[in-house]
Amino acid sequence: MPNYFSSNFKLGILGGGQLGKMLLYETRKFDIQTKVLDPSTEAPCKIACNEFVKGDLMDYDTVLNFAKDVDVLTIEIENVNVEALDTLEKQGKKVYPSAKTLKLIRDKGVQKEFYQQHKIPTSPFKCYQSKAEIEADFKANKFELPIVWKSRTGGYDGRGVSILKSKADIEALPDTPCLLEQKINFKNELAVIVARSAKGEIKTYPVVEMEFHPTANQVEYVICPARIDEEVSKQAQDIARKVSNAFEHVGLLAVELFQTQDNQILVNEVAPRPHNSGHYSIEGAYTNQFEQHLRAVLDLPLGATDSKVSAVMVNLVGDEHHKGDVYYENIDKILALKGVVPHIYGKAQTRPFRKMGHVTIVDKDLSTAREIAEKVKGLIRVISR
Repeated sequence: MPNYFSSNFKLGILGGGQLGKMLLYETRKFDIQTKVLDPSTEAPCKIACNEFVKGDLMDYDTVLNFAKDVDVLTIEIENVNVEALDTLEKQGKKVYPSAKTLKLIRDKGVQKEFYQQHKIPTSPFKCYQSKAEIEADFKANKFELPIVWKSRTGGYDGRGVSILKSKADIEALPDTPCLLEQKINFKNELAVIVARSAKGEIKTYPVVEMEFHPTANQVEYVICPARIDEEVSKQAQDIARKVSNAFEHVGLLAVELFQTQDNQILVNEVAPRPHNSGHYSIEGAYTNQFEQHLRAVLDLPLGATDSKVSAVMVNLVGDEHHKGDVYYENIDKILALKGVVPHIYGKAQTRPFRKMGHVTIVDKDLSTAREIAEKVKGLIRVISR
């Protein structure tokens, strides 16, 4: 085994946001050297890595040059230059997740077609190259409203996703490659995080339940364990493992799922990295998702994924009426509540619905944790002043 710890080994991370910052908690715990690339000098990762490089994640030469002196390269965001990763792999560099995996995942149309090819259950869909094609299909009555529109690339945190309810909604769409997807009348939105090491060891975390903000289309609460039957939980984990094996990813894969009214499980989409749906694991699991990602990409034995305690995660996003220097109103009041742990991401500027942090609430009793989470949501505000 290579000497990763207190040595000259260097882990490269593409992306310097909050996911990278939380990954760096674990590299510092293990005394592993890190080098981070991000376009912003204000990136949350800057304060905690050994070496920070400012640069464009989508620029071929920048990514290639960045990775020259790293031993293993990983990501905290999918929007990176995949052609550079492909070249690095051909040069013998270890890149996790691989360029092949990222190519399949980052285009949502390709991702959906991949599910079809591998007989992975997902909602019916159709890919489009332009708005004109959608308008022609609508005129020919080839789909019914409401229907889900998704940009094929670049969408995140609820952006690049819309529910089309009228002709006016179609007319307002950007002219970009996209897909239309049948709107599922689901009972629950669920997620399973799968860890897969370079040697192929696989472990899954418990199924979590996600509650979304009605207008921002962002996750408001993540609840672990999900309040579902054991049979549904097993089905969700089995499908998540099937997805993981199909992609042959290395690292973490967050698999977002729909539980239909008749308890079928459909794959919505995936993210090949630590994910918002796994933040609860920092306080709630024996091995948190960031340590697990590190173990997986370094091909170390995977840790236990069991929960130590019930947990609910609350996202902290910028108040829709505020923009500017951030202030966390009433953070002292939530700290006075039992089992409450805030995580502040280190973004100095707030704006409407920007992810600024999260709060985890742990308790032996899940319903108690959920009640405290509601209090937290009602108290804390991310504002400017």
